[in-house]
Amino acid sequence: MSDSGSDTPNIRIIPPLVYLAGLVVGLIVTAWISTRVVADSIAWPVGAAFLLCGIVFAASALLRFLGAGTTIRPDRAASQLVIAGPYRLSRNPMYVGLTAIYLGIAIGAQSLWALLLLPIVLSIIRRRVVEREEMFLERRFGSAYRDYRTRVRRWL
Repeated sequence: MSDSGSDTPNIRIIPPLVYLAGLVVGLIVTAWISTRVVADSIAWPVGAAFLLCGIVFAASALLRFLGAGTTIRPDRAASQLVIAGPYRLSRNPMYVGLTAIYLGIAIGAQSLWALLLLPIVLSIIRRRVVEREEMFLERRFGSAYRDYRTRVRRWL
């Protein structure tokens, strides 16, 4: 195991801001070029369902980190390997939650453009955050992380 003081995941972006940027750009384009994703009568109910699920999933993951006394900041070294709660379903429940929140807002706002930007957002998160976090966690926690990685999917 590496010393957590000298080894970090080497992440230079703030994940929620990546999601926010994609969503804002999509919503701005939608204001200029309106779109329709689903029937108006179900846009906000469907969007609200995604939004609520995303908030619950992300918040439960956040609470697990806080309960374990480890940082939620991906640019800082984790002091504990959290594998309980939503981490039994996904190795990245905070990002899954943010994705569901993004989907909820995009669907509710009838923003096809935001939906079209989501794969770019997810690619940035995977390549610039998740892959670096995974390399760090393997260095930091070794076989415990490798065992966890074999049991739990990256997303869902």
